[in-house]
Amino acid sequence: MMEKFYQKLNELTAIPEDILNKIALSLLTVAILLVIRYIIVRIIWRSTEDVGTRYHWRRSATYTLLFLFLVSMSYIWIDKFKDFGTFLGILSAGIAIALKDLLTNFVGWTFIMTRKPFRISHRIEIDGVIGDVIDIHVFRFTVLEAGNWVDADQTTGRIVHIPNGLVFTKPLFNYHAGFNYIWNEIPVLITFESNWKKAREILTGIINERADKISNDMVREIKEASKKFMIHYNILTPIVYTSVKDFGVMLTMRYLCRPRIRRGSEAKIWEDVLEAFAKCDDIDFAYPTQRFYNNMTEGKTGARAKPEWK
Repeated sequence: MMEKFYQKLNELTAIPEDILNKIALSLLTVAILLVIRYIIVRIIWRSTEDVGTRYHWRRSATYTLLFLFLVSMSYIWIDKFKDFGTFLGILSAGIAIALKDLLTNFVGWTFIMTRKPFRISHRIEIDGVIGDVIDIHVFRFTVLEAGNWVDADQTTGRIVHIPNGLVFTKPLFNYHAGFNYIWNEIPVLITFESNWKKAREILTGIINERADKISNDMVREIKEASKKFMIHYNILTPIVYTSVKDFGVMLTMRYLCRPRIRRGSEAKIWEDVLEAFAKCDDIDFAYPTQRFYNNMTEGKTGARAKPEWK
């Protein structure tokens, strides 16, 4: 019956019978692949309600079936693809390409679980996202976002899902790897006319009182970290550095604190600084100013200009 149909169609279209067979086989292949895609999408929709997961699996299924369609058409229409070994090799390579992202994420998960660049509860930064790791899946890990529009790296409340494969392509910053402290700096700018030595002594006293004391646990953590990383600090105690800026003398307090209490410790230190400076008549905070000099003795030797502040 099919032969009579092909003969009749051949008479009408003048298309050779072998070409008609290939066209029919191609249409059958397309129909089968569309049915397979429909079934896969239905399974995905029933398995998860996560929009991102649905999107990635649907995209991967579409790419895979598209590749199978191209290979099938090549197998049908190009004779040299009928070598089964060649066909199987191309099929395997195509599946690997179509599922490249999923395979990369799986390898990334293996790397995370074995090499442990971070763990649950660690605060990390990757691809511009800062957050606390709250979950690690086979294809992605999840962080509770920190920073962004919130100051001092406090959490925003948003959940961010990050593909595991990014650990191979993006720099990864870990706030807790090595030891559970980070260096924090608080710059305090005072006027040139202020008693900067007195101000530095006040800040040194405040930071020594407020900053975390150097404990045996901290020293032990640093020693443990030095076994894995080239970490070495000569100074662990709080310190105040002095420098000169455009509008005054900059006194920078530097101290160790735990990542999640950085904002709280900074707030307490600033409160102490404001109270202490309010009691000193010879210390003033600096801010952008302009000075206009009115030299009434211009041209005379040793003449000094009298500044007018605005």
